[in-house]
Amino acid sequence: MDEKARILQLRKELHQHNYNYYILNAPTITDQEFDMLMHELMDLERKHPEMADANSPSVRVGSDLSQDFVQVEHTTPMLSLGNTYSRTDVEDFYNRIREGLQGEPFEICCEQKFDGLSISLIYENYKLVRAVTRGDGVRGDDVTANVKTIRTIPLQLPEDCGCPANFEIRGEVLMPWQSFEKLNAEREAREEQLFANPRNAASGTLKSKSSAVVAHRHLDAYLYYVMGDSIHEPTHFGRLAKARQWGFKVSDHVKLAHSVDEIFEYIDYWDVHRRELPVATDGIVLKVNSLQQQQRLGFTAKSPRWAIAYKFKAERACTTLREVTYQVGRTGAITPVANMDPVLLAGTIVKRASLHNEDIIKQLDLHIGDHVYLEKAGEIIPQIVGVNTEARQQTGEALGPKVSFITHCPECGSPLVRYPGEAATYCPNDTACPPQLKGRIEHFISRDAMNIESLGPETVDAYFERGLIHDVADLYQLKVQDLWGEDGTKARSANKIIEGIEESKKVPFERVLFALGIRFVGKVVAKGIARHFKSMEALFKASIDDLLACDGVGEVIASSVRTFLREERNITLIKRLSDAGVQMCIEEKEMASTLLAGMTIVISGTFEQHSREEYKKIIEDNGGKNATSISKKTSFILAGEGMGPSKREKAEKLGIPIINETEFLAKLEV
Repeated sequence: MDEKARILQLRKELHQHNYNYYILNAPTITDQEFDMLMHELMDLERKHPEMADANSPSVRVGSDLSQDFVQVEHTTPMLSLGNTYSRTDVEDFYNRIREGLQGEPFEICCEQKFDGLSISLIYENYKLVRAVTRGDGVRGDDVTANVKTIRTIPLQLPEDCGCPANFEIRGEVLMPWQSFEKLNAEREAREEQLFANPRNAASGTLKSKSSAVVAHRHLDAYLYYVMGDSIHEPTHFGRLAKARQWGFKVSDHVKLAHSVDEIFEYIDYWDVHRRELPVATDGIVLKVNSLQQQQRLGFTAKSPRWAIAYKFKAERACTTLREVTYQVGRTGAITPVANMDPVLLAGTIVKRASLHNEDIIKQLDLHIGDHVYLEKAGEIIPQIVGVNTEARQQTGEALGPKVSFITHCPECGSPLVRYPGEAATYCPNDTACPPQLKGRIEHFISRDAMNIESLGPETVDAYFERGLIHDVADLYQLKVQDLWGEDGTKARSANKIIEGIEESKKVPFERVLFALGIRFVGKVVAKGIARHFKSMEALFKASIDDLLACDGVGEVIASSVRTFLREERNITLIKRLSDAGVQMCIEEKEMASTLLAGMTIVISGTFEQHSREEYKKIIEDNGGKNATSISKKTSFILAGEGMGPSKREKAEKLGIPIINETEFLAKLEV
């Protein structure tokens, strides 16, 4: 098979494996085997740019290129549904349907109302050609490049699956709870504002100008409305079943109801069990099942008469505010925290809630002793949503003082500042404010930064209080004798800590740059900057324009980096780290030998003495090139246990040598 035919074959196989994994939840190959096929496809596509296909499975990884969204008009307006929180309104809706159909029998399709971002997907000739947001209902944003990174959305449908070649399907783009919690944890570590709920996170992600960011955040999608004149299925429920057969992710919990009582049974069940779902839902959608009956019932100016959304009421609790305390983060950001009488809310005991910033405190008009209402944003983050002002008079209790945002740092006493255009308030004393100093050290040693596992926040705090460390460079001056205590009982742990610090000198430059804690520079940005400039020396010389030329860097990040590198104390700190042996440039790889120079080698099977990844590195270190597929250019195959019979057959057919692990290591004298 030639390489172009192999590209087509790989695309077909990978589309099927995506469907097996993300829709059927029944993968037929391992993740490693999938990755190998994907790498083979990407290698071949790079070699054959003339075979470019916007719907190749390789687009799932996303791109760092910016997207400027264009407005696209919907073929049919995306109307919003009328909604209600009232069971009486649901019963009235049912009765209106019965009257509108003049007593004719009808069914109501009950579905979960997903809390995400509405999307319209257009397929032509079995391929996804356009994805458009709801927008104003008439026109929406073309977000096709970003939607293609969502693995549960088919890019290409099998022509024999039974679907028409051209049709439109609508649904909801969502951020699963697991992805949402991970994203907020990352933002919290960077002291960025948290997303209030998965819907906001999904919306912000889908509108990102980098599809690589979208791919990283692992969005999901559920489809719930199929459109197309050539679809010969007379019911909404039937069309959903067909869409599921075609390869779309459709909820398994859709149910037909034949009475108001059955509708209420469905509502009551999911009001409790929705918390067990992997994605957020905020209600139930009710639709007349027959498409012909839908057409007869028609539309109002804003919504269909044949559908309504019943929204669940957010669980709310009331408790008493006792105190507002203030926390100082590593960037100096001040976070007010409400301390309250413990109260049960959505299954957990809540006694603290972030008040976010000064503006929120002013909006709530809080007083100590107030009875405050709590809800969980996105059913995860507790927040104060209001105050029972009537209770101030009813309780007869003496109301405490009005809560006013502090003017001085609670840790070091410095006057606080609020920069124009920012909601947060900061302590500017970043040279002597203890939480900021300790916070920067804790960030520096964290897993994604220098990864000094032997150290932890408690140890950092203890060393700081003892005066052993004041900044991150001090870590590299520590001696075992400083840490093991007067009686030497902590010698073992002290040695482990010093070994961990020494090992961190091998951490690559991109992670060192992230570890420095430059404001707005996260892991992805740090990696991009490091690879663009190659060294700290080059970065010191970079102008704002030079920084803006780096992918993912805007004016805010460029200004932050430039300011950081111009401050004398940071220049001194970086020099001390460099003198200690911390990596300040991307090392050019030095080859162990040139024994494999000019050779292309395929690894297959499993091994005893080294892992596959280790063998790949050995090959590269000795001048060789790794490949995932066998061709006439393959020099030899490094074969372990379980080499696939098809690979062995192809190698023998092409006359390509096959050597085992022992022979390979002897060849290199490793």
